[in-house]
Order: sequence, then structure tokens, then C-alpha cells
Amino acid sequence: MNLRMDYNNVLSSRIGKEGITQADFDALKPAAEKASQTMADNRPAMKWRELPYNQAEIVAGIKAYAAEMKDGIDAFVVLGIGGSALGPMAVQQALNHPFYNELPREKRTANGAADSFPKLYVVDNVDPERLVYLFQTIDPTRCLFNVISKSGSTSETMSQFMIIKALLEERLGKEAARKRIVCTTDKEKGNLIKIAKEEDYKYFIVPDGVGGRFSQLCPVGLLPAAFCGIDIGGLLEGAAQMDERCKSPCIHENPAYMFAALHVMALNKGKNVTVVMPYADSLKFISDWFAQLWGESLGKHFDLDGNVVNVGQTPVKALGVTDQHSQVQLYAEGPYDKMIVLLGVDEYRETITIPKLYEDMPSLGFLGGVTHNDLIKNEQLATEYALTKSGRMNMTLTLPRVTPQTLGQLLYFFEVATAYAGYLLNIDPFDQPGVEEGKNATYALFGRPGYEAKKAEMDAAPPKDDKYVM
Repeated sequence: MNLRMDYNNVLSSRIGKEGITQADFDALKPAAEKASQTMADNRPAMKWRELPYNQAEIVAGIKAYAAEMKDGIDAFVVLGIGGSALGPMAVQQALNHPFYNELPREKRTANGAADSFPKLYVVDNVDPERLVYLFQTIDPTRCLFNVISKSGSTSETMSQFMIIKALLEERLGKEAARKRIVCTTDKEKGNLIKIAKEEDYKYFIVPDGVGGRFSQLCPVGLLPAAFCGIDIGGLLEGAAQMDERCKSPCIHENPAYMFAALHVMALNKGKNVTVVMPYADSLKFISDWFAQLWGESLGKHFDLDGNVVNVGQTPVKALGVTDQHSQVQLYAEGPYDKMIVLLGVDEYRETITIPKLYEDMPSLGFLGGVTHNDLIKNEQLATEYALTKSGRMNMTLTLPRVTPQTLGQLLYFFEVATAYAGYLLNIDPFDQPGVEEGKNATYALFGRPGYEAKKAEMDAAPPKDDKYVM
């Protein structure tokens, strides 16, 4: 039950002049050896790589808390943004019923067990309609709100928390409201851990060295998953399996390193867009999660030597077969600027057969007796063929079946590949100065103390010209 990667269709032997050649591999070799050494040297600092091994006690604590709390709530609500939201959504979509929240409580179970689980909502934006409409959908006093912010100063998440705290205390009183809030944050730094201790909220810790976009396999992602009945131990087991496969420093023996190397060589050939296109609804939100991981990690102005490089590869999300009827035309005949990653599944969890109708109509009759399982697989193969025929780089990642173990493999695979790609590009894959600039500008606009210089800088910017406003 291992993830497979097929990269035949990125090679020049398959797609011609746009493909990767042996000369490209040879040219990358010095950077690959250096990046492999950097990964080895920096592993102690990459605490997310130890998450598959050092969380037995944490997993037990999460399971115990979920067992204690789940029957007394209707919904578990995540207040978070970025990796704090995208990861929980991706795992929930992948492993639970696609209409999980619409199922009656007694059908929201884990593997047919007697236990049932609350609904899951993820509030990851501050559109003023979002919380108002959520409160019209759920009874907040019957929910458990998980506030996720390592710094405790994430404006979006903390503003949501402040609204929820005030609402719960008004309706329930302070003591009862306290039991409806659980925090996930740093063990000692920032506002949220201070608030959690002062207010006596239950809290879980984001380990040191685990950034937001690398945090799905710690309490950030494990706590919401546990409240939905997902086997969080299986996720970590799968991640450990992938870590074992990613120990070799050689790209030809390490699937995550090869994925990264292929993308960097593609980037060197002008392929500055990477498309992740799952052929399974269960994996739909993996594309969203990957987009943050890849884009935020690799889009950088400076390299590690201080040179201006403005490097990065734009991640695009698609869904097979849906986007065969929208985006694939561009991929097959548009600019030669893309690497397309098809994400497939060997065995779907359900089978449905098309009835034998309209057999006198050749354009419909051929479908009779065919399963949707075969149809989606053949459409994936057809897309691969069309892309390859038109000389477009494409590769395929395949899960034997979507399970906690294989999903854990996939998440960890992408994380290792992202880190390695960063070092191949000689940039820091773990910072996000572009994000910080936007945050600082927001703080300045609201007059937050300490951001007066940024406000002055913004005020000094040239005004817009009204003649260019239509």
C-alpha cells in the first residue's frame, strides 16, 4: 500500500524537446548533492520530520479529549487560516464521507463503530458574512471551537476568537463558555498561550520548529481529525513509511527528492506553473493544501546568498475529470509553461455501474455496463495521453487506496519534496517574508502600536490617479 510515482512523461524520450534530458540531470547533480547534504544537516531543526515518531503521548491525549467531549457537542469548529485550515479540510474530505455534515449523527461513524462524531466546520476567512451565516446554521452553544494560532497574533483567527468568546460568555456564562474553547498554540510564546492559561482553556501545543504549512501531522491537524473519527495514528504511520522511503540522499532512490528535482529542472526549462489534478473527489482539497505548501515555501525574492532571484513555481489546482471540460484545453494547447501532476487512485471505496440503456445510440450505448470507476480511470489515462502527445510535461502520483496510511504518505511526501526543492533553488523554504509584509501593512492600517513607521511608509506612497478608475 505505497504511493507510486511515474515520471516517464516528463522525459524527452517521451515528449520530445520540451522534456528533461540526461544532460539536465547531469547539470543538476552538484545542486542535488548540496541540497541532500543540507537536508541531512538541517534535519534536527526540521521538527516536522520527527512528528511520525514522537507523538504517542500527544495522540493518546487527543483521543482521550475527543472521546470526552464529542458526545456533548453538535459541531467542532476550527478557527484558523492557512495551514491551520487547509490541512484539516483536506484530511476530512479525503477520509470521511463527502457529505459528512449532511449525514444524520448516527451515520457519522468511524469504520462502522458504534461511536458517532460531531460535524466539522472550518472558518478560515473574515468575510463578515461568514460567521453570521454560520451562527444561522449551528447553535454556537452546542459547539466546540478550536482556536489555532501559534503566535496568538493572527488577526483573522484572533478576531474570530474574540467574537466567539464574547458570544459564548453572553449566552452561557464564563464558566460554561470556557469548556467550549480549545486552543492550539505555542507552548510558551505569544498571546494565545497566555490567554489559554489565564482563562483556563484546554490547549494543545504546536511543537517548536513546525511551521503552519508543515503542521498537519501535529495537533493542528490531528485534533480536528480525531473529532471526526479519523485514525490519526494511521496518518502518522503512513508518514513514517514515507520517511523511510525518503532516507536516501540520491534523487534516483528517493521519490520526494526526485519529485522536487523534476520540478526544478522543469522550472529551469520555463515551466513556472505546476498543476496538481486529482482524479478523486476525496483528494480535491489536497490541491489547495499543496498550493500553500509549494507557493509559500518556494516563492522568494532573495536566495540564501542574498541575491535577488524572484524564484518560484505557481501552483494551480484542478480536478479530474471536472477540469477536463475547462482547464485541460489550456494545458494541452496553451503555453509550454506547465508541469501537470495527475493524482490517481487504484481502488475507489465504492463502485457504481452504468445501466445498459440507449444501446441503439453508439455515442451512449458503449457506456452501458461500464462502472464509473473504469470511466474516471480511463479519462485520467486519456488526459495523460493527450498531454504526452502534445509534448506537455506530466507525471502521475497514485495511491493504491485512500486510507489514513496512504494519505499520511502523501502529505509527508509533499512536505519533504517542498523542503528539498527549496534547497535545490538555494532559498529558505521555511520563511514567508512576502506574507509578513501584508500582515505588517494590515497592522499599520489599524494603528497597531509598533507599526507607526510602516503606516508612515504607506502614507508616503504616491496616490492613485482617478483617471485610471473606471
